[in-house]
Amino acid sequence: MGRTVTVATCALNQWALDFDGNLARILKSIEIAKYKGARYRLGPELEICGYGCSDHYYESDTLLHSFEVLAKLLESPATQDIICDVGMPVMCRNVRYNCRVIFLNKKILLIRPKMILANTGNYRELRWFTPWSRARFVEEYFLPRMIQEVTGQETVPFGDAVLATKDTCLGSEICEELWAPNSPHIEMGLDGVEIFTNSSGSHHVLRKAHTRVNMVNSATAKSGGIYVLANQKGCDGDRLYYDGCAMISMNGDTIAQGSQFSLNDVEVLVATLDLEDVRSYRAEISCRNLEASKVNSYSRIKVNFALSCSDDTCVPACEPIQWRYHSPEEEICLGPACWLWDYLRRSNQAGFFLPLSGGIDSSATACIVYSMCRQVCLAVKNGNQGVLADVRRIVNDETYTPEDSQEFCGHIFTTCYMASENSSQDTYNRAKLLAEQIGSYHINLNIDVAVKAIVGIFSMVMGRSPQFRVHGGSSRENLALQNVQARIRMVLAYLFAQLSHWARGMPGGLLVLGSANVDESLHGYLTKYDCSSADINPVGGISKTDLRSFIQYCMENFQLTALRSIISAPPTAELEPLADGQVSQTDEEDMGMTYTELSVYGKLRKMAKAGPYSMFCKLINMWKEICTPREVASKVKHFFRMYSINRHKMTTLTPAYHAENYSPEDNRFDLRPFLYNSTWSWQFRSIDKQVSNLESKEGKPLPEDVD
Repeated sequence: MGRTVTVATCALNQWALDFDGNLARILKSIEIAKYKGARYRLGPELEICGYGCSDHYYESDTLLHSFEVLAKLLESPATQDIICDVGMPVMCRNVRYNCRVIFLNKKILLIRPKMILANTGNYRELRWFTPWSRARFVEEYFLPRMIQEVTGQETVPFGDAVLATKDTCLGSEICEELWAPNSPHIEMGLDGVEIFTNSSGSHHVLRKAHTRVNMVNSATAKSGGIYVLANQKGCDGDRLYYDGCAMISMNGDTIAQGSQFSLNDVEVLVATLDLEDVRSYRAEISCRNLEASKVNSYSRIKVNFALSCSDDTCVPACEPIQWRYHSPEEEICLGPACWLWDYLRRSNQAGFFLPLSGGIDSSATACIVYSMCRQVCLAVKNGNQGVLADVRRIVNDETYTPEDSQEFCGHIFTTCYMASENSSQDTYNRAKLLAEQIGSYHINLNIDVAVKAIVGIFSMVMGRSPQFRVHGGSSRENLALQNVQARIRMVLAYLFAQLSHWARGMPGGLLVLGSANVDESLHGYLTKYDCSSADINPVGGISKTDLRSFIQYCMENFQLTALRSIISAPPTAELEPLADGQVSQTDEEDMGMTYTELSVYGKLRKMAKAGPYSMFCKLINMWKEICTPREVASKVKHFFRMYSINRHKMTTLTPAYHAENYSPEDNRFDLRPFLYNSTWSWQFRSIDKQVSNLESKEGKPLPEDVD
């Protein structure tokens, strides 16, 4: 009969411009797919060169090396007798396109360019590529000579077409096209395409998996079909973590689910599906069939090959499954940890160094490193030889095998409590106990000598000595004395990161980890060039609220009892003098707003595109039970003042794991000025007028100044 087809999709941990490694991972995925009986293999978007090449796409080298890798793939015995669908950039008529190259038995069947490009948030595809705008149009593409020599083809079809095999019809989508209102799979499905494929470079954001899975399942729920999704995984050289989640869906149900977070560089998902289930599903959808009778046909590339066997009566088809989602706390535990592992092994460093203050943010960062160590040990236990080889290279010991996460943590993770005269015994104890429980190599030091030396230089030159506010100093003196402590910690962090392994007789340097959360970055509640200025920051895209939940998760699942006192303590920078040995400074009091409020401001500013006036209008309804319009106006003004005077700090923000859609990171995601008129005179005046109108309606007296 030839009704059951076996298809494979994969999640690959590709690395931008790592052509050797990318080729090896692609070949391995094809070999696994064939071994599992698949007749079609789909890979991630731009998998040959890696998705995150950015302006390297302008370089002819990137195109050249991509074709060289393609030639290797075409020649490989592994790619015979299976339709291979790979991603790479292709230049046609001097225009660069993001393409799928689909081939079989040393013959290229179709080069399909991306038609709808990703150009929001972290994505800038229109900077490097042009969308193919001629729907259902195909032209002849003249192949480079190196490819002609392998395939014997001078030209191949290039454009918007589908593949017609002996038993079914396949059509391609590429990442963003699934998310578009007019997704190509709609018209392709009406034209009889039964299998839709999507090669993605989709990054992780907390709580995003639900949206992606629902999009895939809904693509076939309305009018039937099979949907095969591939995705990149891992850190390919930037702030993003691509979170896998390769999947296969049919008629609105999930059939196969790949992992979202894993240390496996190659993951292949295979499913056998019954084409007759698609046909019978479509048969009773009369509205779909009426639309199908009017559709404009796609060009069909005939392929003398079948995805099914001629006698497959006894071949069992896969049954639907329920997708297993991670909780946000699990996502924080796993995603940044996998990102850290990729960064560590690909940067050729010997581990991490973290200033551990005993507060929630640095403790959460420590827990993420500990989670990474747990995942590494688990991967080695499960026989992952690639992870074991990376571990041995990092610790510089060819015989070492990590068996215990605490013991491995001691090899690659150094924590340091940097006390000053303003530090409390409580935070010292919290940091020490947490370090003991996760197994990090822990250092205690005091920065007072260095701080006094720096302040002493100033006093000697200027003839005046600054004082803290509690000692009669001004706000400017108070802030300067706090900042010098924070900046001394940064200098010491880098010194110890470079030399602590040397002092212990061990090779290599350490990556300095930052721990400023996304809300502090949004407000600017950090010192420029302080210990938030690190090499990388795994919690920089995560809200304080989510970090608190994550700490609770680690306490319960990792049995880290030290976290109990950390989560119950009020957040504090401990940069001002203690009062009778107790902390007198708290973050929320310093900021003039709560972390919960900051998350709301952040989401409205970025995700809802709200300026001061629009934010005020939204919040007077959201907070009408707890705040008057006048109070809302005061809060909104205070936020925008603080945001605007501190925005310049984003230009030096440590590269952070991207996890929140309201991140203020200005490198790529949040493109806004860093020099503002912080009075917001027109905007605030509009708010004042609206407050006056609202109070007039309530019959309240009007003061002269709302501020």
